[in-house]
Amino acid sequence: MPKMKTRKAAAKRFRVKKSGAIKCGRANKRHLLTKKSAKRKRHLRGGKLLVRGDAGLVARCLPYG
Repeated sequence: MPKMKTRKAAAKRFRVKKSGAIKCGRANKRHLLTKKSAKRKRHLRGGKLLVRGDAGLVARCLPYG
């Protein structure tokens, strides 16, 4: 049986942790930052974990994750 292909777009956006949870970045931190408060930008730092409903869809795109 041939190898399964990884969806490269998903591989660039998500990482799988040892526990199996999927890490992703946060939206709204790229531009138009002057109108956003410091508190809002501070909370956008770092990553977050995907919710279980979305994690199943992403896990299918990352067969070797």
